Amino acid sequence: MLLRAGNAGSNTAAEHESPIKAALKGVPGINPTRPGKKVLIRTDGAGGSREILQFLHRRGVSYSIGWTLPANTPDLYRLVPEQVWQPAYNADGQARPGADVADFTGLLTLKNYPPGMRVIVRREHPHPGAQLRFDDVDGYRLTAFATNTTRGQLADLELRHRRRARCEDRIRIAKDTGLNNLPLHDFAANRVWLLIVQIANDLLAWMAMLALTGHDARRWEPKTLRHRLFTAAATLARTARQRLLHVKKTGPWAGLFTTAWTTLTKLSPP
Repeated sequence: MLLRAGNAGSNTAAEHESPIKAALKGVPGINPTRPGKKVLIRTDGAGGSREILQFLHRRGVSYSIGWTLPANTPDLYRLVPEQVWQPAYNADGQARPGADVADFTGLLTLKNYPPGMRVIVRREHPHPGAQLRFDDVDGYRLTAFATNTTRGQLADLELRHRRRARCEDRIRIAKDTGLNNLPLHDFAANRVWLLIVQIANDLLAWMAMLALTGHDARRWEPKTLRHRLFTAAATLARTARQRLLHVKKTGPWAGLFTTAWTTLTKLSPP
């Protein structure tokens, strides 16, 4: 996370390049200037500019970037034979009824875009209760993404792209952990506040991975964790060179505390 000034440009190439460079520097075992195709960069449609795509192409990474379809999409859509559409997948990898994907690369003019780029389009009927849009085509909601991955089924590539929604989950968790409002007046002070929020997010993520493995609590978000876990009464005692966690046996989460504490004590020295 990077805190930017209020007068910073919106969706500019520089606003995307700086966090990508910082993220690549933090990945162990790679050359941040030439990471290789094993590194995948995913963004939403805000990153679908020529400058960002050319930047990713020069870095030699794999990318899956949200794409804004052109105004003549209805005309292009009607050029695609029905048999070209392939079933899209649910999150569990099963075919999703009423959703399909197709490759639109050959129908688009991709001047000044990096070579080898593909544009894959997903069509789906809007969910019940969803507001209809003027750009819906024949009752379908069309979304697209650009990628330089040449292998794999279209449905697999589209599912891989949609899984970037985990980023939205992390943003929501960050807001629940203190990022919903910047409480300080000074820009530098709010940068410190942002770092504190990131530390809290890291602690929540590692706690879920190390202490809550195999329990539904691993998927809990901050509000649920505060209500069900962090406010539970417990005491920590040290005796005979051991650390003991005392939790009331009749408490609703006694078993969870026991499992988490056992796991953590195995990972950390006494």
